[in-house]
Amino acid sequence: MMDLFGQDQESEGAEHKAQPLAARMRPRTLDDVLGQDHILGPGKLLRRAIEADRLGSVILYGPPGCGKTSLAEVIANATHRRFERSSGVLANVQIMRDLLKAAQHRKKHAGEETILFIDEIHRFNKAQQDVLLPYVEQGAITLIGATTHNPFFFINSPLTSRSQIFQLEPLSPDAIRLLLQRAIASEHGLKEIAIRIDDNALDHLSAVCEGDARRALNALEIAALTTPPEKDGAIHITRAVTEESIQKKAVVYDHDEDEHYDTISAFIKSMRGSDPHAAVYWLAKMLYAGEDPRFVARRMIIFASEDIGNADPRGLTVAVAALSAVDFVGMPEARIILGHAATYLATAPKSNAAYMAIETALADVKEGRTLPVPKHLRDGGPVGHKKLGYTGYKYAHNYDGHFVDQEYVPTSKIYYEPGQQGYEDTIRKRMDHWNALRTKTKEQQIP
Repeated sequence: MMDLFGQDQESEGAEHKAQPLAARMRPRTLDDVLGQDHILGPGKLLRRAIEADRLGSVILYGPPGCGKTSLAEVIANATHRRFERSSGVLANVQIMRDLLKAAQHRKKHAGEETILFIDEIHRFNKAQQDVLLPYVEQGAITLIGATTHNPFFFINSPLTSRSQIFQLEPLSPDAIRLLLQRAIASEHGLKEIAIRIDDNALDHLSAVCEGDARRALNALEIAALTTPPEKDGAIHITRAVTEESIQKKAVVYDHDEDEHYDTISAFIKSMRGSDPHAAVYWLAKMLYAGEDPRFVARRMIIFASEDIGNADPRGLTVAVAALSAVDFVGMPEARIILGHAATYLATAPKSNAAYMAIETALADVKEGRTLPVPKHLRDGGPVGHKKLGYTGYKYAHNYDGHFVDQEYVPTSKIYYEPGQQGYEDTIRKRMDHWNALRTKTKEQQIP
């Protein structure tokens, strides 16, 4: 059967059925979109802009399988604009110029608005991104860029400043479960197949896909198409079937991109917050995803000085030893060493006093006048001390308690202020004692 434009509707339907389930189940209206109520719920900015057809250029930022491409197509349908699709992987400058000029021509001569959707826009280099700017500014196109990377790091600021940025979240297990149930019952999905799926199988797929709708639908489709029917002709999908169809969890983790930095950030902040449970979880995620264990160990060395410091000087020793041991032993046993070090550092007393001391001193050196070394502290060599006037130095070991009051820097500014945590409390009391001796010395010098 042919339609008015000469297209074979039966072949079109066959082509649609040949698409993967995830493609067939793309939402068609705003109400079909699941899991993004924070930007698409009633009264939210993005929904209002779409429904009023007042949408400007946007960048959709979120993890794989959260619906960025689907949302772009829904926006095009809702606003009745032409939908042109490109990719940061495949498109070059010439391809982009051709698309942009064609969109500009359509708007000028036919009044037709165009949405240009660019998947993985973060992969465009600066020149490719710059090509878009004049067309975005003129309103020749409505740009919708999709990225799994933080746009403020990976997309030029002139482009981000001309676009509204919306962050999409991974779908919740409840949203994934509803999507799977829709797929089983939908004519676009698996309705033609008699499927009986256990509740615990749905629970497993909803949880293990970690918010990735595409991954959940792919696993459901594999289970439905490869499971032999039972005597009644129905496909029975059990928990065991779903475990086999989805295989090992594919942890979302880009080794040089957002997930890498976000996860190590969570790891460090968990140790800083003295939560060993959270710290070992993020450590486990990194190791499971194949992170370089030496990278983790190096970050723990920095943490030991920045966040523990003199509250527990052994923290640095433990961290340095962990790096050496990890390098010597290697994975998988290195996980034990890293777990040992992470839990020690997480539960150690915390202080950033030493870190703040060096940062403040560096700022003073950089921004202020460089202070001269007092003459009695200078090195004039074996003969030059007296000739140059470098005299008057007091050797601390010749005095009671191996301490003597003298000027060591020509400023009274205090850089290191130890706290009361761990060993730093002992250091603080020692410094208080020395300060009392200095005060006593000065009082004795007053006539």
